[in-house]
Amino acid sequence: MIHLTRINRVPMVLNSDLIEHVEATPDTVIALTNGQKLVVLESAEQVVQKVIEFRRLIANRPDFVVAHED
Repeated sequence: MIHLTRINRVPMVLNSDLIEHVEATPDTVIALTNGQKLVVLESAEQVVQKVIEFRRLIANRPDFVVAHED
């Protein structure tokens, strides 16, 4: 989940797994897999960085690692 700001300055949290693509037209438009489009204040590069940071956070969480002792 990433924190973004809609074009009307309302904060939102988006499930980044739903992002299909991001356009800079000059506003940043996020197209979702369900066909919905969101216009946000953050730049396309900022959106990409937020997704990367979120995925790194998830990948590095030690409580997701399951150790099997047989």
